[in-house]
Amino acid sequence: MRDLLLATHNRHKVSELRQLIADDATLRAHFRVISFDDIDFHDDIIEDGQTFAENATIKAKVGVSMGYITIADDSGLAVDALDGAPGVYSARFSGEGATDASNNALLLEKLEGVPYEARTGRYVCVIVCMFPEGQTISCRGTCEGHLLNAPLGEGGFGYDPLFLEANTGKTFAQLTAEEKNQHSHRGKAMRALAEQLIAALASQGEEE
Repeated sequence: MRDLLLATHNRHKVSELRQLIADDATLRAHFRVISFDDIDFHDDIIEDGQTFAENATIKAKVGVSMGYITIADDSGLAVDALDGAPGVYSARFSGEGATDASNNALLLEKLEGVPYEARTGRYVCVIVCMFPEGQTISCRGTCEGHLLNAPLGEGGFGYDPLFLEANTGKTFAQLTAEEKNQHSHRGKAMRALAEQLIAALASQGEEE
């Protein structure tokens, strides 16, 4: 069994990946999920990429340099009327010390006067898995929707109260955790990653 390092301190993400691995017998037999906390890594990582894929790769390379199979992700909101912003700057959209409230307030300010039909956007998640042997897997998940002019719902985080998901007709803040995982950008990318990991194991088995 090999350690699978998730390049994060986020316990929710670690729990999500552990559940994903546990749900498949093949993956469960080959991987044990650990995080930066488990290896006592607390250095700052400068995420200065211009795309989600670049930022995810920056984080994945840190773990690979220490000899681990490493998974890293980067995600955010891309609004069409704002030419894809906030994009990779989603978490710090309103500047240093940004909070969910300040980011949402700035988004609403920038979208003031934009009609509903033009307030389209999507959540994007890119997951990169890098192996010390050199193999790289990259998976992308997206979720389409509209941005409301006022928050709706009590759950979620980030821009969830403003993001009306296309398939459910609800904001991410109105969905249960299970519903959100089924439709979200991150859930889609994680499930694609699981498929790719299974394929990678099968390929290695054939080579052996």
